[in-house]
Amino acid sequence: MKMSVKSVCCILLISLLKPSSAHNDFFTSIGHMTDLLFTEKDLVTSLKDYIKAEESKLEQVKQWAEKLDALTATATQDPEGFLGHPVNAFKLMKRLNTEWGEVEDLVLKDMSDGFISNLTIQRQYFPNDEDQNGAAKALLRLQDTYQLDTQTISSGNLPGVTTGLPFKSTLTVEDCFELGKIAYSDADYYHTELWMAQALKQLDEGEESSVDIVTVLDYLSYSVYQQGELERALEHTKRLLSVDPEHQRALGNLKYFEYQLAKQKKAEEEQGSKEESKKKQEETVGKKGYLPEKRKYEQLCRGEGLRMTPRRQSRLFCRYFNNNRHPLYMLGPVKQEDEWDRPRIIRYHDIITEKEMEKVKELAKPRLRRATISNPITGVLETAHYRISKSAWLAAYEHPVVDRINQRIEDITGLDVKTAEELQVANYGVGGQYEPHFDFGRKDEPDAFKELGTGNRIATWLFYMSDVAAGGATVFPEVGAAVKPMKGTAVFWYNLFPSGEGDYSTRHAACPVLVGNKWVSNKWIHERGQEFRRPCALQETD
Repeated sequence: MKMSVKSVCCILLISLLKPSSAHNDFFTSIGHMTDLLFTEKDLVTSLKDYIKAEESKLEQVKQWAEKLDALTATATQDPEGFLGHPVNAFKLMKRLNTEWGEVEDLVLKDMSDGFISNLTIQRQYFPNDEDQNGAAKALLRLQDTYQLDTQTISSGNLPGVTTGLPFKSTLTVEDCFELGKIAYSDADYYHTELWMAQALKQLDEGEESSVDIVTVLDYLSYSVYQQGELERALEHTKRLLSVDPEHQRALGNLKYFEYQLAKQKKAEEEQGSKEESKKKQEETVGKKGYLPEKRKYEQLCRGEGLRMTPRRQSRLFCRYFNNNRHPLYMLGPVKQEDEWDRPRIIRYHDIITEKEMEKVKELAKPRLRRATISNPITGVLETAHYRISKSAWLAAYEHPVVDRINQRIEDITGLDVKTAEELQVANYGVGGQYEPHFDFGRKDEPDAFKELGTGNRIATWLFYMSDVAAGGATVFPEVGAAVKPMKGTAVFWYNLFPSGEGDYSTRHAACPVLVGNKWVSNKWIHERGQEFRRPCALQETD
């Protein structure tokens, strides 16, 4: 009784723990998620220590039991003869009065204190439901953007993952079922169907699971019904009843689906509306109704829809660049490559060193916070589902590396960075992305950068501080351009025409990271201070 009460107390202690303020949207940054791996490794070590302690205790109990088993086997053959020896009589009294009490204490001894204590401490840093749901929705987003089927994701054979890598992972029936449930909770019946069907497929293939086929078929039939496919919903319901003939909800659904199908067929016969009904179903199923920009954005992320004619391509060049014979770059010019012509997007190769990138990450990582956007109505900074990353700001005075990077940007672009914003460092999370947006303030946002007092964002400089195995490109849906991340390079473009008018063709997005860890840092350069470095033109679009 003593042991059971103590165990219950330990369980209650764990269950009552609440996520603390230490939680910080883990799923939005792969960099921060790496810390969780070391936390988990520490817990595994602690758990193994607990197992060893339990095994040691059981070994002691086992040895005692074996010794007493042999002794009692001999003694019970001739009890009187055995106890006729005074030493045996004394030892019997001693064992029952003292030693069995020691065995009781040993059996009741709780060896889990160290593990439970460590788990309690570490639990405050665990991800919560928001993180789990966020990571699940990231998988669904990757599935849609890169047009991946559930089998590809479940098997772990993602584009960019080399066969045989030790960290390749697969999804179990429970994992697929959980993804379906999360989609279901958002009334996303399209993805519910896909993942419940995958769970069913793996069950049919013989995978052992704690999830029963009846529950999967129940979710599957309902999600299919919600998408208007009555015949398939009826098929799944019949299969469910073949497994569990007494399932009350399925029995009710069977009658309802049969009634609705009969009604539908009768209406089709009378009105000849079969084609219209089919069209309606096709519009219902899948991720239809997306904005054209969304489709263009996803196409570009997949490497489709690029709009660069051979003639325009022939006008793009690579060159050594010294920015009008800048003293620093006369003997060692930088490598410049034209990525796009309109708007002009330039990539600089080998523009930041490995040591500089590591130092920037080191400075930023402790300060990474969930990236926010400015609400266009209220002006309040808030998180958004379409921007999945964490960011930090680094000032020039904080470290010589940051100051040196800022100066390099000024020397190469010829623009004054004294009025620019601080260097922003960003690390993307699971399926990390930033959907199409402008960097500059539009005419309907006259107060976008009023507090800075430095005018609009005239240009953007973007460092890529990691290679990305798959996904993560910077795309420009308006013009059909895509720029792939390349570690140690930077891209640069003007957001404003020389007239100060915004260049709407610079609307861009960061594609979801499919495989890998994406680190970037960017510098937003403002108008103030550029009056003589980039003089205003007479024409609005000049």
